[in-house]
Amino acid sequence: MSEHQQREWKAVWRDEYLKWICGFANAEGGVLEIGRSDAGEPVGVVDAARLLEEIPNKVRDVLGIMVDVNLRKEADKALLEIVVPAYPSPVSYKGEYHYRSGSTKQELKGAALSRFLLRKQGLHWDGVPLPGLTLDDCQPAALQGFRIRAARSGRVDDAVLEDSDTALLASLQLEEGNYLKRATALLFGTQPERFVPGASIKIGFFVTDDDLRYQDQIHGDLFSQVEKTLELLHSKYLKAYIRYEGIQRIERYLFPLQALREALLNAVIHKDYASGIPIQISVYDHQVVIWNPGHLPEHWTQQQLLAKHPSHPFNPLLASAFFRAGYVESWGRGIEKILSECRKHGIPPPLFDTSLSGLMLTFRADPAQLADALGEERWILRETPTAIRLITQEATQEATQEATQEATQEISSETVPGKILALLRQQPTTTRRELATQLGLSADGIKYHLNKLRAAGVIRHVGPTKNGRWEILK
Repeated sequence: MSEHQQREWKAVWRDEYLKWICGFANAEGGVLEIGRSDAGEPVGVVDAARLLEEIPNKVRDVLGIMVDVNLRKEADKALLEIVVPAYPSPVSYKGEYHYRSGSTKQELKGAALSRFLLRKQGLHWDGVPLPGLTLDDCQPAALQGFRIRAARSGRVDDAVLEDSDTALLASLQLEEGNYLKRATALLFGTQPERFVPGASIKIGFFVTDDDLRYQDQIHGDLFSQVEKTLELLHSKYLKAYIRYEGIQRIERYLFPLQALREALLNAVIHKDYASGIPIQISVYDHQVVIWNPGHLPEHWTQQQLLAKHPSHPFNPLLASAFFRAGYVESWGRGIEKILSECRKHGIPPPLFDTSLSGLMLTFRADPAQLADALGEERWILRETPTAIRLITQEATQEATQEATQEATQEISSETVPGKILALLRQQPTTTRRELATQLGLSADGIKYHLNKLRAAGVIRHVGPTKNGRWEILK
């Protein structure tokens, strides 16, 4: 026998142990055993008869609950078992709320206390009425945008979509009496952060963990935040590599866009907005990290999250609105879709981490694809004060001219490009692998120099990849 989530040992009784009883009552119940050492050895209770009478009265007077106190004997030692049932309503100890988690007791404060009190009342954070929020605080454009998306998805009756804004909010269960709920401010508010601090998304590009090159912060209603974030990821932050099939140019991103979209939607819908902390997206060349201050459902493990599971949204009203707008499904398949998209894209499944006061997903690039992307000379980048963006066609021509001049200056018999040209003149059918062997370079190094020579218009490859030949143009 050992201590666990529903059993605690104490050698002697102290009134402060009412906090432990409070913690059991607020969690799943449990047994506080008096007269047993931390090692599990019975040491006995002095004056057990008096404590049998005093403890139930103290629990009743201080905590307002009833417990059973039983006298047991073990090795001729008197032990007291205080059996605490789980209570459906919150139990406080002198204004403090304690909770049993694992084999420890903790005092609930801040956002954790808010979540606990709401859960005990059968409520969710997004369903709490928000005094001061009125229809005038909602954006007509956001409401109209929802109507368009919902009509397209077919998940809202046409009659509701054609009705007034008030009727639409009522159909989404965003009203209670004369008040609008918190979810309304997030979904349709002109300034959601006026009512919900931290309701935004931060995104940054990092070279290393301590080298942030540029960043953006996205504000507005949640639908707009999702759209703007996806657009920024696509156009500004994510790198693509280019390959050709015949004359067809094919761009491929290192990370599956659909998986990132699903992960972003999960973060927005399941975030703990009481935390006041924005969702954070860190983009690197080799990985994308999405973190949000959310929590797994109670008693869930990462294994359960990764397996097939029912839908269990942290914010049901937000989830319902995104479902009706056609962004997500209602079957809890978000994680399954992320894993599927990663498999199809040829990258490993994302890493899940719940140890940093939230949920963090890390998408990792395939090493071979990453090498292709970073070594592909046709994929040219220009760095500006605020971004690294794909250059325009005009800038591409300018960069090609610069590359031609640079390559022409460098080509001598003593440089690597010069040695490559000499070998290609001797044997035009030489392969990359053969060049790497003869020059003592890596395959990626040879590929880099060949691409540079091709970009400068010095050489070109004719015929199929395996059986073709190189032509020297200059």
